[in-house]
Amino acid sequence: MSWNPTLEPHCPDAASLDAIETIIIPRARDLGGFEVRRALPAPARQMVGPFIFFDQMGPAEFITGGGIDVRPHPHIGLATVTYLYQGEFQHRDSLGTNQMIYPGEVNWMIAGNGVTHSERTSQATRQGKSSLYGIQTWVALPEKNEEMDAGFEHQGKDALPHLQSEGLDVRLILGNAWGEKAPVRTFSEMFYADALLQPGARLPLPQDHEDRGLYVVEGEVEIAGDLFAAGRMMVFRPGDKITIKATEGGARLMLLGGETLNGPRYISWNFVASSPEKIKAAKAAWAEGDWQHGRFNLPPGDDGEFIPLPD
Repeated sequence: MSWNPTLEPHCPDAASLDAIETIIIPRARDLGGFEVRRALPAPARQMVGPFIFFDQMGPAEFITGGGIDVRPHPHIGLATVTYLYQGEFQHRDSLGTNQMIYPGEVNWMIAGNGVTHSERTSQATRQGKSSLYGIQTWVALPEKNEEMDAGFEHQGKDALPHLQSEGLDVRLILGNAWGEKAPVRTFSEMFYADALLQPGARLPLPQDHEDRGLYVVEGEVEIAGDLFAAGRMMVFRPGDKITIKATEGGARLMLLGGETLNGPRYISWNFVASSPEKIKAAKAAWAEGDWQHGRFNLPPGDDGEFIPLPD
């Protein structure tokens, strides 16, 4: 835990809302009592830096015996990032990983040329009532890394840079910002942070990244004299000095961005790639279902079922 002087908002506020390039209102989807709000990709904006997918999970409450059961499914061309505020779940993947994740920790799974994983509420947690609340994102890999070997990295809460200033509590999840660098190995310049703002607190956006955005998880913020409530994502013009101010109820934000990729990405189901041919090949490999000798394997310990390729 450290005090960071670069969090002090000595930079001027944006002069007007012209500094906001895009405002995104997430699409809500009810998954049987479990709500997901998807901000990326959006019709007006596919990515913010390399971030190509952004889902708010919950908050959700489960009765005894309940929880989430995301069956084994495949990915290519991306890295997944899981960050929780409440609850836990168990991650298993085809690399042999069996990892619990708890609030404030990071699961970073590199799909590369292909990986399969599942996410489930653990049997121990199902013994009583439980909750789940967090954010899942996908980071599109640079073209040179799209077909690298899959990998997995977990970082505990204490390993992440924890920055504090008056009324501010910021945890840097990925990349570099405000003079700090997170320990997770990434493949392009980016930043991703969880920020708690007390009423009236002010937080400057990092200025050394090409693309910058924020998502209001809880509360309300003021930017350039206008107010933005929870469930909004704003993407800002490059280079503008931006300061976010929490209103009287305080706020929780996720800040994200980084360098843009060399071109758009194609997305189909759970696959991301720089060409449609790569996605077509991955779909064919998953549909083939050769778990012993094919491109995809099922996670050890969770290989009794899987999500089939959609029609």
